[in-house]
Amino acid sequence: MDYEIIDRETVYDGFFQVSRFTLRHALFAGGTSETLVRERFERGDAVGVLLYDPWEDQVVLVEQFRVGAIDTGFDPWLLETVAGIVEPGESPEQVARREAMEEAACEFGELEPICRYLVSPGGTSQSVQLFCAPVDSRDLRLDGHGHPDEGEDIRLQILSADAAIALVETGGIEAAMPIIALQWLALNRDHLQSRWRAAPRAPYNGPA
Repeated sequence: MDYEIIDRETVYDGFFQVSRFTLRHALFAGGTSETLVRERFERGDAVGVLLYDPWEDQVVLVEQFRVGAIDTGFDPWLLETVAGIVEPGESPEQVARREAMEEAACEFGELEPICRYLVSPGGTSQSVQLFCAPVDSRDLRLDGHGHPDEGEDIRLQILSADAAIALVETGGIEAAMPIIALQWLALNRDHLQSRWRAAPRAPYNGPA
């Protein structure tokens, strides 16, 4: 027995859910732990996509207000990658494309997997599937993204890849998803450029 779930119940069911587990698990030294009671935040699995322009060597980040940053010492207006929660029946790729349209009004072809990771396994079940995708950043609209009826107010920040990676090094990027994505980009940028720059992009006629 690696672990035994004795009881599981939903103790809060609102915009999010909280589950309470009563369980025991195997010990490294042998035997079994005492009975433990643990709450788990059920956030839903998420997908993130770092939008990267290999022709201009720029990244497209989204800026928005985040309630989780209140009272933490961080500014609640955070720079992040495009991201969203997986809805029933959706694949991670479908979420990435849906959120890119909703948050940045852009489309892309290829999706490059970065990694899948647990956000904070000590207290939440949420995992993130992270991608990178090539976009043409030249005519993207900066303001007016998201769904206002859902409380979203999103604007884009288009930065050189060097500037975005430097923000990670200096603490200007404070959320985990963009930190992971930009560190991955720093390691893989040359490879992406050699592959994605060979593909044609649509002629640029100036901002719409």
